[in-house]
Amino acid sequence: MSMFVIVVLVIVFMWVSSCLNVLREYERAVVFRLGRLQRPDKGPGLIFILWPIDKLVRVSLRLMTWDMPPQDIITRDNVSLKVNAVVYFRVVSAQQAFVELENYRYAVEQLAQTTLRSVLGEVELDDLLSQREKLNSRVQAILDEHTEPWGIKVTKVEVRQVDLPQEMQRAIAAQAEAERERRAKIIHADAEYQASTKLAEAAAVIAREPVAITLRYLQTLVEIGTEKNTTVVFPVPVELLSALMGKGILPPVIEGEKK
Repeated sequence: MSMFVIVVLVIVFMWVSSCLNVLREYERAVVFRLGRLQRPDKGPGLIFILWPIDKLVRVSLRLMTWDMPPQDIITRDNVSLKVNAVVYFRVVSAQQAFVELENYRYAVEQLAQTTLRSVLGEVELDDLLSQREKLNSRVQAILDEHTEPWGIKVTKVEVRQVDLPQEMQRAIAAQAEAERERRAKIIHADAEYQASTKLAEAAAVIAREPVAITLRYLQTLVEIGTEKNTTVVFPVPVELLSALMGKGILPPVIEGEKK
């Protein structure tokens, strides 16, 4: 009799052990009783089911990261390139994700690949390289809209790398170099224009105040003297030289040799 009681107690203990389940904080349980879904989700904590009548399936609610393999993309301006991205998503409703889909992770991955190719195929290469944040938000919004009925939330999509062909890289480098040269020429021309404007203003001031040229001459002598030079420059007006040559004080300038 005692052996029978022990056997019964062991069987009861094993049955109770199968009925008790501990779910972590990030886990939820989908319970089927004789094939029928039991609402709502179970967990976290200690969950009791009627085994083997009930079947329990654990679903994680943690954020999942999927590194998308490189995708062949043809942009709107017919540029072929490879793009890979990272998709972040999580399960919001364990029952919807498990009941609506056979494999919710595989479904999200396939949808992310097709959506990325579709969205990037509608833009040009320059927009893909310069407006990456806008494209990421657009892909994320489309994915989130399609996965909401599945009980899945796509939190973020990041285009991580864009692989361009070597020919296209050289073309972009040449374009960037030409753009830099254009900017340099514009800046140089603008500097020349500003300098000419300032010189014209200075000439107008000197025309109104002739003594200004003398002050400038003295300042130039000071600058020359600071460098310990022995050469001293004296500006002489051309009119003064002409007057001196006319009076015979200076010999006339010989323009050419006589034949």
